[in-house]
Amino acid sequence: MSPDQTPEDQPPNRALPTVALALGGGAALGWAHIGVVRTLVERGVRIDAVAGTSIGAVVAACIAANKLDALEELALSATSLTVLRYLDVSFRGGMLGGRTIERQLRRHFDGLLMEDLPLPCATVAADLISGSEIVLRDGPVVEAVRASLAIPGIFKPVLREGRMLADGGLVNPVPVSAARMISACPVIAVNLQGDYVHRAAAAGFRKAAGTARVSAIRTTRASLGLLLSSLANHVLAANPADLVITPAIGHIDVGDFTRAEDLIQAGRRAAEAAWGQIEALDTR
Repeated sequence: MSPDQTPEDQPPNRALPTVALALGGGAALGWAHIGVVRTLVERGVRIDAVAGTSIGAVVAACIAANKLDALEELALSATSLTVLRYLDVSFRGGMLGGRTIERQLRRHFDGLLMEDLPLPCATVAADLISGSEIVLRDGPVVEAVRASLAIPGIFKPVLREGRMLADGGLVNPVPVSAARMISACPVIAVNLQGDYVHRAAAAGFRKAAGTARVSAIRTTRASLGLLLSSLANHVLAANPADLVITPAIGHIDVGDFTRAEDLIQAGRRAAEAAWGQIEALDTR
């Protein structure tokens, strides 16, 4: 059954498409996932399973545990001050320890195992020792999500079974392959990194291109955006989804967790724009 919704809420007398979701990474841009999922559910799409990378792992776990309402409330209440509370400094393996984030995860998921969630769920992490992609489908939810969130140099990696697990975006920023591991349904992927053109424009790179002087900061921001966008495109080419939804969110900084309302609405618009393709998915 869909997250945060009862059977009585489903549209009557209607064949419901059933899909798996692959939710991509993108830091604060992940709030757009909420809008996409809300629109799918409200229009009668049934979610069979969900996989996520980085912030997508957080949303995936909330969907699978029927806790999307709590996540949306947290997202909409975020301010610059509340975001700062999550930045606990630690120089042992990362600039930020992530202790506050882990406390929040434990508040909602402590004692829950991935394999016991109401919906099949997987998160993706990278093993910094072998360089391999690790798909986490069992064990504590807190550990599986925390590992997928562990941006190297920012948050400490998670040690598990001889592996040093870090942000899954390093190896699989849009985890279609992980979604197919846990579901035979068509996969809808949400790519948060696909709007590179607007990201470059927001960084001022387009305007700067016509001048003799281009700042190092602008170049770095545009280059990082291009790197993330290109990696997502390569991963999707190697593991195609049945449908890719790309919210128009390039104008919002990946670190701006205070833009939840704008991002949620952008996610809704992207899902609504793709509705004809969603209805056409073969769910036999």
